[in-house]
Amino acid sequence: MYGTIARMRVKPGMADRLQEMTRAEESRSAIPGYVATHIYQMDSDPNEYYMAVIFESKEAYVRNADSPEQDASYRGMVELLDGEPEWHDGEIVYSTPQSA
Repeated sequence: MYGTIARMRVKPGMADRLQEMTRAEESRSAIPGYVATHIYQMDSDPNEYYMAVIFESKEAYVRNADSPEQDASYRGMVELLDGEPEWHDGEIVYSTPQSA
C-alpha cells in the first residue's frame, strides 16, 4: 500500500465546508486503487488538520494525483485552507487490520 499524509491549516470557519467537500468526494465514482482517508483535527489547535490517504499501490496513487478530477478537487480544497498543505508521501510498511 502507498499513501500520503498532509498537514493543513483550515481557515477559521471553513471546517464544516472541508467536511462537506470530503463527503462529496466519497460519493463520486470509485477512484481506482483508493482504499481510505482519515482526517484528524488536532486537540491543541482546532484549525490544524492531518489527513492520511491510502491507495493500493504507488501507481494508483500517482495516477489519481495526476488526474484532472483530482486537480480540480485539490484546488477547491486549497481555497478552504490557510496556505498549501504540507505533503509527505510514502510506502505503508505496517498496518493493523480493522476490527469488525
